Amino acid sequence: CDYQYCLPHLMEENEQYRDHFMRCKADGIEIYLDNSLHELGYAMEDAILIKWMNILKPTTFFIPDAWEDYEASAVNARRWSKIDVPDGVTKTAVIQAKSLYEAMICVQTYRDLGYKKFAFSYGASYYNDLCPHKNTDFGKAIGRFIVISTLYQEGLLLDTDRVHLLGTAWPAEFSMYRNMPFIESIDTSNPIMAAIDGNAYTNMGLTHKPVANMNKYQDVDIDFISLELVEYNVMKFKEINGL
Repeated sequence: CDYQYCLPHLMEENEQYRDHFMRCKADGIEIYLDNSLHELGYAMEDAILIKWMNILKPTTFFIPDAWEDYEASAVNARRWSKIDVPDGVTKTAVIQAKSLYEAMICVQTYRDLGYKKFAFSYGASYYNDLCPHKNTDFGKAIGRFIVISTLYQEGLLLDTDRVHLLGTAWPAEFSMYRNMPFIESIDTSNPIMAAIDGNAYTNMGLTHKPVANMNKYQDVDIDFISLELVEYNVMKFKEINGL
């Protein structure tokens, strides 16, 4: 990332992690604040999110959502549409759905509620319904691309919109969005986690998502990681995606 991506549950429980982000804030480095749904299986409670939002003042904040649950996510979005945030913070609503049709409704609901930025997770199950590839990681990546392309073609996503892509199951996926001006930002730990797993990127990245993830490797010993492999994977990631 060209910015810092912050997980609020780790701000609560990990002193070294917390100190890092406080230094970033002091140095004026841009911060995105997540709600920890992906890591915990549920979004952190509003009070904790509001606390860290006021402390960090992130440029992008992902409001609480519910995994593959459009209705619950819409309820959260309606509640958060009435909650004030610091100046300069963009409230971002994550599209949650069990089908392409629900994704369409979700985008329109968020737009009607006044949200200016939307996010799409990498791992929704219905992506595999749209691309039933034997390699489910590849299928998810192509499935998300199909969803976003369809929403764009149907006029539910506009050139002037702002979209964030949450992670990826296949790092070369991002290269497919080069001609979509509404893709504003992306995040992924894929090249780092691949290095922790001991895997080097090929010219197409990896064919499967790494087993390692951000939540389980906060305290990993630096001697356990090949920094040369980290640097190589990051360089290949940028090369693959034209960054």
